Amino acid sequence: MLLCLHPDRQAALEVTARHCRKEAEQYGQCVAANPSSWQQDCHQLKLEMAKCTSSHPIVQKIRHDCAEPFAAFEQCLKLNQTSVVNCTEHVQKFLLCADQVKLAT
Repeated sequence: MLLCLHPDRQAALEVTARHCRKEAEQYGQCVAANPSSWQQDCHQLKLEMAKCTSSHPIVQKIRHDCAEPFAAFEQCLKLNQTSVVNCTEHVQKFLLCADQVKLAT
């Protein structure tokens, strides 16, 4: 499935890729390698990636403005660790919220 990204979301992903590439790659590899236990096995890597990205203003604003849909998405992932496809609706709500976030210019 090909996703078309909103420019602000694309910018947030680029910030992660540019400034936190090592952390993002390690976390992604861990999740892929541990499909049924990634929540526990990759927790430390998730924290490291979050710590790295949290310093960027657009990421901070998305986390603040979209805290509720993101929390619902995370809760869904915890409840559906072996079938994350069940959380598609949750991630779409979060991404719709993130699309609305803009930095004051």
